[in-house]
Amino acid sequence: MAKEKTVRIHKENKVQLTMGDKIFTVINHIIWVLVLFIVLYPLYLIIISSVSDPYAVLNGDVVIVPIDFSLIGYERILHYTTLWRGYLMSIIYTVAATVLGIFLTMLAAYALSNKFPGKGIFNFMIIFTMFFNGGLIPTFLVMKDIGLYNNPLIMILMGAMSVWNTMIARTYMQTSIPRELYEAAEIDGSSHFQYFFKIVIPLSSTIMAVLSVYYAVGKWNDYFTALVYLRNQAFWPMQTVLQKILAALTMSAGDVAEMFQDNYTDVAETLRVSNVVKYCAIIVSTVPVTVLYLLMQQYFEKGVMIGSLKG
Repeated sequence: MAKEKTVRIHKENKVQLTMGDKIFTVINHIIWVLVLFIVLYPLYLIIISSVSDPYAVLNGDVVIVPIDFSLIGYERILHYTTLWRGYLMSIIYTVAATVLGIFLTMLAAYALSNKFPGKGIFNFMIIFTMFFNGGLIPTFLVMKDIGLYNNPLIMILMGAMSVWNTMIARTYMQTSIPRELYEAAEIDGSSHFQYFFKIVIPLSSTIMAVLSVYYAVGKWNDYFTALVYLRNQAFWPMQTVLQKILAALTMSAGDVAEMFQDNYTDVAETLRVSNVVKYCAIIVSTVPVTVLYLLMQQYFEKGVMIGSLKG
């Protein structure tokens, strides 16, 4: 009896959709399916092209499924020793820069989440850097004067702290960590450092996980810093090495023919394989970031509403 009553109440409370609502829902679903297709198909095309026969890719025959499954592109990539050295350097730079960035961001966010004399001035000075910088040439001269030119440390120190990430962390602390916790800790004789490391950091695991992905992805994809500031190619990260490899693989047929002194067999083979190597290089460079996103997905779900509610 109670079950029948519950079903009846549920039916009475069910929202009745008008014909206009149904049409809107159908059109909305169609639009989002098209958007999803537009976003995912290029990624899918890269994957199937990387494992297809180079001739099929060159002729544009690879559209839906791989044609004549081949791993020749990945085999060629394995011979690029500079690429794997760059892979190692990218891992070192990414891990070190992410740890440093999270530490500096949380420290700055904690300071800005508290009240202190001159806070408005500090806020303005920090936010100002989001919109204006010194420019490439002045920055280059400064980096050179302080000894960071051709120094691998520049890959870790440059851009170590993001103002945008700092503002996100500050908002999280102001809205998600009650001020009463600090007051209680202060009564117990806790200093700011003790409160920060023993209370704030453990309560900020979600925002730290989200920000770590932001920092890691940004540093992993950074190729321009090494291109400008690192002369020694042994210090180059993977993205910079890839940029050089892809630039070399986009040579015209005339350039390739000149390189091989009109040996048309080598010319054809180079042009055939280079088109697939590009796709393989994209796959190789994006796998770590994709894995990182998958591992951190639960934290993104928890952090969607970070700072949106007070209390």
